[in-house]
Amino acid sequence: MDSSEILKKVRKIEIKTRGLSQNIFAGQYHSAFKGRGMVFSEVREYQYGDDVRDIDWNVTARFHKPFVKVFEEERELTVMLLCDVSGSLDFGTQKVNKRDMATEIAATLAFSAIQNNDKIGVVFFSDKIEKYIPPKKGRKHILYIIREMLDFQPESKKTDVKMAIEFLTQVMKRRCTAFILSDFYARSDFDNALTICNRKHDVAAIQIYDQRARELPAVGLMTVRDAETGHEMVIDTSSKKLRMAHTAYWMGRQAQLRQTFSKSNVDHISISTNEDYVKKLMALFAMRA
Repeated sequence: MDSSEILKKVRKIEIKTRGLSQNIFAGQYHSAFKGRGMVFSEVREYQYGDDVRDIDWNVTARFHKPFVKVFEEERELTVMLLCDVSGSLDFGTQKVNKRDMATEIAATLAFSAIQNNDKIGVVFFSDKIEKYIPPKKGRKHILYIIREMLDFQPESKKTDVKMAIEFLTQVMKRRCTAFILSDFYARSDFDNALTICNRKHDVAAIQIYDQRARELPAVGLMTVRDAETGHEMVIDTSSKKLRMAHTAYWMGRQAQLRQTFSKSNVDHISISTNEDYVKKLMALFAMRA
């Protein structure tokens, strides 16, 4: 993709996703992700009904009457996007592939974040950390992130979700809100890493998948290729038994993923590339309101 083509795509994504974040998500994003951290604001005299645990004993002793600490919401959040850039994200049988949809969703979340005066940062990962963009504010920073998402060429095609989660836990010293955008074709379990990370941070998972991962069409012989390993094989999709086994494998995998997120207390949604991601994001925000 040449630079003028990238700029056109960046502009197109900006217009669409900034409009969504301003018109649809502004209030929902605020109520879903604000109020997670509280900071000390001031002290005032104790009033009937105040929590005795908030009494400031030093000030109380000095003035010989009870005073309480007043806390308020942290006005500024740090939002981190963990974006899977492995080979499997380039797959797509619909109008858009998984990577295109992940880019739009990430851009929408990014514009929602800066509208609330939050910082936004990104981790691109495969089976290694491909690139880390530290959190900053501003439209210019977001446009840089979108441009990188469109044009970034990872060194590896494989996936390691566990490693990406552990990196976030280590690199982010203060509590942040993190979105993991992936198809979650993980070769290894990431349950423990996710549980530890979600204790320190506020994590939400967004799974992006293609319809063909769930069900195969009956079109006869088909060559399928693993985008991460390069392994190819020919399958006969006219076999009902094979199609049913394919769907059963998908259902089992999804059940395992849901169990992982549930055990780690992580809110999650699954979005197919032929679905409207706006409705699914609204559902994610509603879970947390």
